[in-house]
Amino acid sequence: MKRLLIIGCLLGSSITALSQGAVFTTTDTAVQQAYRWAAGMVQHYRGNPGDAVGPWYEAALPARNAFCMRDVAHQTIGAAICGLDKENRNMLRAFASHIAEKRDWCSYWEINKWGLPAPEDYRNDREFWYNLNANFDMLFACWKLYRWTGDKSYIQHPVFTHFFEKTANEYIRRWVLQPDSLFSRPLHPNAPSPFNKQDYFHRCRGLASYVENVPDLKMGVDLIAAIYRGLSSLSAIAQLNGEVAKAARYESMARQYREKIDAHWWNSGDQRYYTWYNSEGRFGTGEGEMFLLWFDALKDTARSRQTMEYLMAGRWNVETTSYLPVICYQQGYWQQARRYVLQLSDPATTRREYPEVSFGVVEGIVRGLMGIEPDAAQGRITTLYRGQSGDTAAVRGLQVMNTIVTVTHTGKQTVFQHSGKQPLCWRAAFAGKHDRILVQNVAMAARYQADNNGRIISFVEVKAPAGKSIQATIK
Repeated sequence: MKRLLIIGCLLGSSITALSQGAVFTTTDTAVQQAYRWAAGMVQHYRGNPGDAVGPWYEAALPARNAFCMRDVAHQTIGAAICGLDKENRNMLRAFASHIAEKRDWCSYWEINKWGLPAPEDYRNDREFWYNLNANFDMLFACWKLYRWTGDKSYIQHPVFTHFFEKTANEYIRRWVLQPDSLFSRPLHPNAPSPFNKQDYFHRCRGLASYVENVPDLKMGVDLIAAIYRGLSSLSAIAQLNGEVAKAARYESMARQYREKIDAHWWNSGDQRYYTWYNSEGRFGTGEGEMFLLWFDALKDTARSRQTMEYLMAGRWNVETTSYLPVICYQQGYWQQARRYVLQLSDPATTRREYPEVSFGVVEGIVRGLMGIEPDAAQGRITTLYRGQSGDTAAVRGLQVMNTIVTVTHTGKQTVFQHSGKQPLCWRAAFAGKHDRILVQNVAMAARYQADNNGRIISFVEVKAPAGKSIQATIK
């Protein structure tokens, strides 16, 4: 561990010299130090592109030299910020290409640098570990990466479209995941025969949750949320590709899963969601609520606030905590988000060297604190500074939507520039209610929206020409 920390510090201090990924600077010295450490660790986890698997980064226990579907789905945006685009494309294609009927439309849960299923999770095609959320989480990751990068291969390459179609159809049927089967499905569908409950390659071949410590779990609310978000993403992809009927069908399917969450999983007595349902027909609570927010599956604002309050009051392992910076920023809990950034990057934090942590800190700062949200489907980039009053911050050299952007937040002003060949839409957003926002000293009427914590956000949308700085200011 000491070796990892030293390398991380060295890489963090020379991130500019690496000429890879975005450069972040801020007058908030604690956050600056957190980013330097996290960006350095991301580069440290970058694998050798000459390895048999091709370009990759670690997204599992470091000693395994491997990447896991759940971890990769979480780490992709942090990786993109740090310039690991080739790695993202290669790793996601590796997962998509290995979906197979002989594995009941599962892929490999974990692939190592030798291009093989990691032996820690795989014995053969009938005996292996697999969390059923993974296919839907990866589908969501592909959609997010398209929106972030503008790379249409994530939503149009045949290896991905095949994965999407099999996941949304055969996979759901094979694992009995239809909306009306969530409580009545077998405990171990597609189990090896003879079945050995003591062998975790038997009982965990198709876990119905990312939470792995509940005996005889039949369904996890996090899996339902993952299916909802995966199908919603697939609907958006179909819409973008002009497949209107398919888009409507997937959106209708997705809605049924979301409705199941609110109809059956809310515990009105404890004012929180149940997280699991077992073979005895009993609901229970534990981990898993994080994914209701990660997959944006909650439309009831009061319940999402209750869920946030519960999560922020708890103590979680570093994997779960690494989701909190970006979630807290997006949900409107800005000070808490900053505390999680600092907590995760603190040398005293147990297991902070787990790869998800550094990737999550990077994403939390750029997407969360800086509020940079590209959307290639809309041809728009949003900015919103969520930092402390009096601080300034900037991101330079950030590759998004086939261009490179620079964003500088200085108090009541944001300066935006991109190097692309065509103008794009810039949504300049600011905290608080402002009737007018000055763009290049010309007053524009603002529009408003509220985050889930009730904070009012004012914004305008303007055409940002290529290669020219444009500024937006509030009084």
